[in-house]
Amino acid sequence: QVQLVESGGGLVQAGGSLRLSCSASGRTFSSYAVGWFRQAPGKERKFVAAINWSGGRTYCVDSVKGRFAISRDNAKNTVYLQMNSLKPEDTAVYYCAACVGYSGRLFYTPDDYDNWGQGTQVTVSS
Repeated sequence: QVQLVESGGGLVQAGGSLRLSCSASGRTFSSYAVGWFRQAPGKERKFVAAINWSGGRTYCVDSVKGRFAISRDNAKNTVYLQMNSLKPEDTAVYYCAACVGYSGRLFYTPDDYDNWGQGTQVTVSS
């Protein structure tokens, strides 16, 4: 098990940028795949991006592709979500999640993950 803490959220104008961080405890974080999800008020939690244990494989959903990028620094036990060209529809609570991922594959659904952070609010004003 790892403990995850998100940071970097805030209020930004449309077109602006934020970088979210997901910091993990535990010396085995490098063996975990990580995903970012977001949940807007009154809506279900949705997958945004994923990265495998090494950082060699990544994926972002179409709605953020070209604007968001996921990366990781295993030496710092941290995964990042760089968000550029933000839109009001990106407003949500953003969660990072982790699961053991020795296979190197990516994971796309909430049920795949068994470790979650507390979330960080991102608000994009128009």
